[in-house]
Amino acid sequence: MLIPARMSKAEEQRWVTVMLAKLAAQESKRVLGDAELTERAERLSAQYFDGRARPATVRWVTNQNTRWGSCTPAEGSIRLSHRLQGMPEYVIDYVLCHELAHLLVPGHGTDFWRLLEAYPRTERARGYLEGVVAAGRLPHLPGSRGDRED
Repeated sequence: MLIPARMSKAEEQRWVTVMLAKLAAQESKRVLGDAELTERAERLSAQYFDGRARPATVRWVTNQNTRWGSCTPAEGSIRLSHRLQGMPEYVIDYVLCHELAHLLVPGHGTDFWRLLEAYPRTERARGYLEGVVAAGRLPHLPGSRGDRED
């Protein structure tokens, strides 16, 4: 996200929070169920990995608060954090692709990132997720809950 250099830290923090909320409102769709999530993963595998990444299960979980997704290649299981629900589709697709790539290449080495380059919105999605993490660290600002700034 680009912002003018003249903005104060408080203005910058407020702007990031407002813009993330607007993006989420514009691009989010209804929450996918686990069956729809599995179908989506299969479609993404076919589109970006020639169908080679074949998850046995794909599901939402509520016990992942420090990562967006996880994968157990030996079981073929993919789990996505419930915190992704309501985020733009391209972000969810990126996390799914990231975990699908782990079914083919363990770890985060060069081969992994080269494989993930197939998903064209990787950098945009990573930037979005980094913005969400950064916004979560911001203090609540005066005026953010209807308070008046003096």
